[in-house]
Amino acid sequence: MTQPTTTSTGAAAAAPQAAEGPAARFLKATELDTRLLGMVGALVLIWIGFHLYGHFVNGFGAFLTPRNLWNLSVQTASIGIMATGMVLVIVTRHIDLSVGSILGLCAIMMGVMQVYVLPDYLGLGHPLIWIIAVVTGMALGMLIGAFHGFLIAYGGIPSFIVTLGGLLVWRGVAFLVARGETISPVDTTFALLGGGPYGAVGATGSWIVGLLACAGIILLILSGRKQRRKFEFPLRPVWAEVFLAIVGCGIVIGAVLLVNAYPWPKGIVNQYAQANGLAVPEGGLFISHGFAIPVLILVAVGIAMSFLMTRTRFGRYVFAIGGNPEAAELAGINTRWMTVKIFALMGLLCGLSSVVASARLNSATNALGTLDELYVIASAVIGGTSLGGGIGTIYGAIIGALVMQSLQTGMVLIGFDAAIQQVVVGSVLVLAVYLDKLYRSRAK
Repeated sequence: MTQPTTTSTGAAAAAPQAAEGPAARFLKATELDTRLLGMVGALVLIWIGFHLYGHFVNGFGAFLTPRNLWNLSVQTASIGIMATGMVLVIVTRHIDLSVGSILGLCAIMMGVMQVYVLPDYLGLGHPLIWIIAVVTGMALGMLIGAFHGFLIAYGGIPSFIVTLGGLLVWRGVAFLVARGETISPVDTTFALLGGGPYGAVGATGSWIVGLLACAGIILLILSGRKQRRKFEFPLRPVWAEVFLAIVGCGIVIGAVLLVNAYPWPKGIVNQYAQANGLAVPEGGLFISHGFAIPVLILVAVGIAMSFLMTRTRFGRYVFAIGGNPEAAELAGINTRWMTVKIFALMGLLCGLSSVVASARLNSATNALGTLDELYVIASAVIGGTSLGGGIGTIYGAIIGALVMQSLQTGMVLIGFDAAIQQVVVGSVLVLAVYLDKLYRSRAK
């Protein structure tokens, strides 16, 4: 009597699986995020589109080249670092319009420390100058962010108003401190944090980073499988685990090959060879850039923020507050103190981003960070962070920053005016919010 029941039950369970298509079964087995795939697909289309447009109009495509993609990665670093913090702010149903102004003020203060203050006490070129400047910039950003968070959490002022005021106040303070002047040049070691031929790890260093990344990917997959088995969670098929490892390592190795394919400019190579007594062959000396230091900083921030959001109590509290602030408070979460910490972390990341931005320019200007708040918010939203709160990923925000920078770089390469660039960026932001609304409505 029980045999027919078991057979019918198995057939009923197998029916939905049979109804699923190959793509659905593949996504279910690999557990890939469909939003992530959509963002990556959009990014690839943007790259190919700009490259083909340049090929047909100018006779050559300048986008998909090692030089442009290397520069694109460096340009993305500053926005990407701040976008990881903006995810936390938006997830908890707040907004921060002051990130660009905080970046500008931190850059100005670091410039003042390096050019006017520290050389008088430590001596010009002292090895501690750049370290003290970096700590000063990041600490200032954290204090400003904590101040904003205090006004929002304990003063009851909406984050939009607090950070809109901060956008104006801190930009004005930066102008007063610098008296409207450009402060340069920064410390030579500090300048390496902005990239450039000397601000990269070279071919050997890039292969070391790449191999360590591949080892990390494999260990992460094995560790995840071990944890699933320990807590009796469903396991992914072995072929899916192998596929993810191959794809992850393939992307890393491809990135290493790409950055190593971009050589130093001939003039810098000749200077380097002359300074180090190297003979330059007739065809020239090929020295690879490798990964730029700002890109490695962005990767490190992305890993640290992802760990913070997914593996710590702090991250669970962030999503709990974003999902339902009242319920989170009733559950015993100190939502006010969490708000202060979230905005302090956002300010800290603004300070770190100001290090990358000012080092890349080898100077600090009052215009540094202007309108960055729009690109940072757009990056987070395009990356899947919901303005309704409770939803967001760090890797999505970084990919969103790459999408935004790709659009801007591509439009510059093909000669679009600044006005058209603003139209495109604004349209993409509105479209991203609309797509997020559609995605959430379908998920219900």
